[in-house]
Amino acid sequence: MQGIYQLFFHSKPIIGVVHLLPLIGSPGSMFPFREIRARALSDAGTLIDNGIDGVIIENYGDAPFLPGRVEPHTVASMAVIAEEIREHYPQTPIGLNVLRNDAKSAMAIATVTGANFIRVNVHIGAMLTDQGVLQGRAHETLRYRSTLGSEVKIFADVAVKHAVPLAPLDLPTSAADTYHRGLADALIVTGAATGKSTDLNQLQTVKTAVPQASVFAGSGVKTDNLAEILQYADGVIVGTSIKRDGVTTNEVDADRVRVIVKARESKTHYYSNRTMAS
Repeated sequence: MQGIYQLFFHSKPIIGVVHLLPLIGSPGSMFPFREIRARALSDAGTLIDNGIDGVIIENYGDAPFLPGRVEPHTVASMAVIAEEIREHYPQTPIGLNVLRNDAKSAMAIATVTGANFIRVNVHIGAMLTDQGVLQGRAHETLRYRSTLGSEVKIFADVAVKHAVPLAPLDLPTSAADTYHRGLADALIVTGAATGKSTDLNQLQTVKTAVPQASVFAGSGVKTDNLAEILQYADGVIVGTSIKRDGVTTNEVDADRVRVIVKARESKTHYYSNRTMAS
């Protein structure tokens, strides 16, 4: 846990999502790469310049997502974008999420570009998704990190959105296994889908099951539920609610970013006395 919070300047970090436009080679691709890169840099700048503590880059526009390894041109595109954001904002923690579940490519990009963390949707176990059955590859991801000599952190979902377990899921056990056996550096709890509110009961359950873990709320975080969420979460990942008109595919809205950052600072009495386990 100590290592996670050394990444951020705030004790309750807000991580903003840079949703990439459809990359070259994806079914929805309609933009030249220079426009995709410019939009990503613009969104990252709007997030960081208005008080967000870190950013995570996602190939969100590439639906339908590949269930396994992404194509080399996707890796190349995301590496170029991550490197450019890093050059412009060298002090800001940067993460990668290579959808739908390509942790190895994410680890490679993050390591080469000097990014700080990756998000893995299915790190252990198996989940039934719209890409079919996704199986966790913690064994591969951790060994690959060791091979690279990388210090990139792994943020792993527990009961990830847009998915259901193949068998009844014992959430406390799954959370504990993800942290202790999968060796994730942080855990993420989400709602059922992108933009859907994180279930507070699930969030509290995961934090109670693994109190020493850093637990992030990963979807549906808004100004009006931020304080409530941060009673249990150690940080949040924000995407849809800070876009223009609250639409995930729109550009980041500076006013919405400032409002949610201000909401965190004005509600510190909800959680300022909570200490982080080390």
